[in-house]
Amino acid sequence: MSALADYLQLDPGQLILALLVTLFAGFVKGAVGFAMPLIMISSFSSFLSADMALAGLILPTLISNISQAFRQGVPAAVQTAIDYRRFLYGTVLFILLSAQLFDDIPRVPYLLLLGIPVTAFAALQLFGVPLALRLEHRTRAEWGLGVIGGLYGGVSGIWGPPLLVYLLSVGVEKKQMVRAQGVVFLIGAVALTAAHLGTGLLSGSRLVFSALIVVPAQIGMVLGFRLQDRLAQDKFRKITQILLVISGLNLVRQALIG
Repeated sequence: MSALADYLQLDPGQLILALLVTLFAGFVKGAVGFAMPLIMISSFSSFLSADMALAGLILPTLISNISQAFRQGVPAAVQTAIDYRRFLYGTVLFILLSAQLFDDIPRVPYLLLLGIPVTAFAALQLFGVPLALRLEHRTRAEWGLGVIGGLYGGVSGIWGPPLLVYLLSVGVEKKQMVRAQGVVFLIGAVALTAAHLGTGLLSGSRLVFSALIVVPAQIGMVLGFRLQDRLAQDKFRKITQILLVISGLNLVRQALIG
């Protein structure tokens, strides 16, 4: 453990903490379908450098989304990709574009511009305020939220909140919601991985670190899947809303106090 930590330029305590954070993030993702990158980037940022934190979450996110997207089989995943193709186009294109700006985008404004609206939306839903999108507006909503997700995804590894906003607003049922997240997140994760292999962020010790923590992520996913299967639709939706509020508030916290 000590030799590995030395190679990664981490203290053994930092490495153990990263493994534990990833195990927990995998469990949450397995249970509700999202929040792994949010948990990892917000936790990692408190004890790892920004480049190590972002690189670390890339491979666990990629592999966990393969598990999630194909849990009901290939045909179901392919149909979901077709159904949400507009969101996917916007997300992938803008992940590839925004990844090139990792070092240039001001951190505080972009965190606030995502965190505040996400928190407000989820909190209003949690308190019973109806926010369903009108059917004729879904195409524009998919494109717009996909672009927003991509813009944030390339520089932070987080593109889930805009998708959750869309899925919650149109009332998607649990199994389809989790699969849709897995498919969209998987294709976005492929784009993010490709982008940062290109930028050089995912290389050397950062690549080894990211590969290493795939193992606790997958263990957590398996445990989380067991909980997800037992959750009723209304409880699943409420937990999703609560986690989205927490995620949004955490983004605001990072913007204000680092």
